[in-house]
Amino acid sequence: MIQNKYDSQARQKSLSNALPSISSSLSLKKLSCLSTNVVFALSILANTAQADTTGAEDYRAPTAVDASAPIAALSKLTSIDDAKPLKVTVPTIQEFKTKAGVPVMFVQTTALPIIDVDLRFNAGSARDGSINKDGFGIANMTATMLEQGSKSLDEDAFTRAVETLGINLGSSAYKDMFIVSLRSLSDDKHLLPAVDLMTQMVSEPTFNDEVLARNKSRLLVGLQQQKQDPGSLASIAFDKALYGSHPYAHPSVGTLESVPTIEKQQLIDFKNRYLVAANASIAMTGNLTLVQAKKLAEDITTKLPAGQAAAELPEPKPLTKAQHIHIPFPSTQTTVLMGQLGSKRATNPTAQQQQTNFAVGNEVMAGGDFNARLMTEIRQNLGYTYGISGSMNPMLARGPYQIGFSTRNDKARAAIDASLEVIDDTLEKGVTQDEIRLTKDNLKNSFPMGFASNAGINGLLGMMNFYQLPNTYLADYVNRIDQVTLSGVNKTLRDTLTPDDFLIVTVGQDNPWKGTEATIKTTK
Repeated sequence: MIQNKYDSQARQKSLSNALPSISSSLSLKKLSCLSTNVVFALSILANTAQADTTGAEDYRAPTAVDASAPIAALSKLTSIDDAKPLKVTVPTIQEFKTKAGVPVMFVQTTALPIIDVDLRFNAGSARDGSINKDGFGIANMTATMLEQGSKSLDEDAFTRAVETLGINLGSSAYKDMFIVSLRSLSDDKHLLPAVDLMTQMVSEPTFNDEVLARNKSRLLVGLQQQKQDPGSLASIAFDKALYGSHPYAHPSVGTLESVPTIEKQQLIDFKNRYLVAANASIAMTGNLTLVQAKKLAEDITTKLPAGQAAAELPEPKPLTKAQHIHIPFPSTQTTVLMGQLGSKRATNPTAQQQQTNFAVGNEVMAGGDFNARLMTEIRQNLGYTYGISGSMNPMLARGPYQIGFSTRNDKARAAIDASLEVIDDTLEKGVTQDEIRLTKDNLKNSFPMGFASNAGINGLLGMMNFYQLPNTYLADYVNRIDQVTLSGVNKTLRDTLTPDDFLIVTVGQDNPWKGTEATIKTTK
């Protein structure tokens, strides 16, 4: 569905702590040695036990439990004492270029007879304005219509061919990138026709006028429905206020005003300008040899026009003072989104270490688990929300840093003030050595889960190739975590975050800023 092609902000989440009672009983030394497999197994056992007892009727009188007491069973887990530090072996990445000059990253995996392919272009919605000044949604509509027929196959025939092969074949547009993805069985009977369909998508789309009209009508319905979603309203207002005239300011799907103006020729112009070899990169993971991978990459890119690489995006300008935006919305809850301009994707070792320092510090302060300071104070101690977390989203140009949560209307201002107080306190006093140690162990132990599947590996390869990161990026990750120091984390947090200048967007029944400040901006 077209209305589901909204921006996704890929966030790297640390492994959540499924057994807080066990964590509180283990010493940090033992926890640091606890392997990912053990944590995973324990979490499954805990969840299974909970499901069994919840689903059954138990007429016995409940037994009083002292939650602060140590768990007796842990004394029998002698294997924990012998656990060795985690040793990570990252996938072996092979790099080459096609005859057209398209860079390829390939990982051979033979456990399953499948192949994942990502063909990425520097061609997200940030390029819409280069085709038409106010043509918001052109990249998204182009991605939608690549799946809806080629010169050889109309929409129904193309869909039938995809379903007959049993493959996953699709395309999506985000702010920075345009992705055409394929998952297929790796035998020639399935893979060869699948690649043919993929090349037809990219090189010979029809952009049928009737289908375009239908797409625009459906998308307009979706955009109208989006106005009933406070989270979407907050996100759109946040981006608009943070980025102003920058290409990141508008939503990738377009707007109610821009979508009706999208024309077939604009889609053709976008494809011809940006879906070209000079603007492409490929990631492949699966049951292929290097020779087969090279042949596959040539088959995918052979019909791509040479073209030119996309121009570098301008850098957005940070806000110089705090801005508070309230959007009236009939709800018992107020949605809050606060933050600032963040960083761009780091491509050199020094900047990458800085981003790792920030990631560790932010996990302590605003991570999604119950150990994070914001979650502890705003949820557990004050009871203002069910969940609060924040993350950095680096992109080609500087991406946003955002913290989000929802709370009762009458508690919105108190929750905002309390959140800012936690951030200020963290920046002023710093995080602690114990928090750093626990977070570093958590990140390192959860790291292998990122490449535990073909899709996970290929996603990492696609990201690395798109941002032109070296193939040592993964291998160096654990080392970057090990290089994190307490002073480095606290300095990076202070150098990066300026909560006094935060942009704060609220969507709810009552304006939490009413009558309190002159900087209020109300949006209808």
